[in-house]
Amino acid sequence: MARTREFDIDAAVLAAMEAFRRAGYEGTSMRDLAEATGLGSGSIYAAFGSKEGLYLAALDLYRQRYAVPLIDLLRSGNDARQVIREVFVGSVDEIVKDGSRRACLMVAAAMERAGQDGRVAARLRSTTQTLELALFDVIAEGQVRGQIPADRSAADLAGFLVAALQGLRVMGAINPDRAALMRSAEVALTCLD
Repeated sequence: MARTREFDIDAAVLAAMEAFRRAGYEGTSMRDLAEATGLGSGSIYAAFGSKEGLYLAALDLYRQRYAVPLIDLLRSGNDARQVIREVFVGSVDEIVKDGSRRACLMVAAAMERAGQDGRVAARLRSTTQTLELALFDVIAEGQVRGQIPADRSAADLAGFLVAALQGLRVMGAINPDRAALMRSAEVALTCLD
């Protein structure tokens, strides 16, 4: 008779996500994951199949916790410039609030795993494309309403703003100085002028 799982899978994925953020995929051993989650390696393998399976679950959770709220915020407002600015301010605040300079799991995964793992690359591409599409929709609508000049491609602006957001995350991991990050954000937002 098979034993039922006796742990909170969401809590385990959250703990693993934080472990991966601190040390990256390669720098996080199964022992580290067992310590972080409070589970034995057998339980981790039974629930996720492998370290990579747990990493993919952590990427999915990271998307839900960090990317989806940004996308929801973009879809919530009428003033295109204001809602995009709120996304940038919220991102800077999240970076600074972190304080421990943990890496953005998406950026870290892009640098460490995307080139060698198609499943990681697909998740990152999906998340980035969804964010870019949400920005595109807001920008295009803002252009129709006259809130954003229509002399530039909405797709190009959206792509640039996603790159700027990721750049802020990288710089925030190096130096989480809110004033410096906000100066960079404000410069990026001038693309909407």
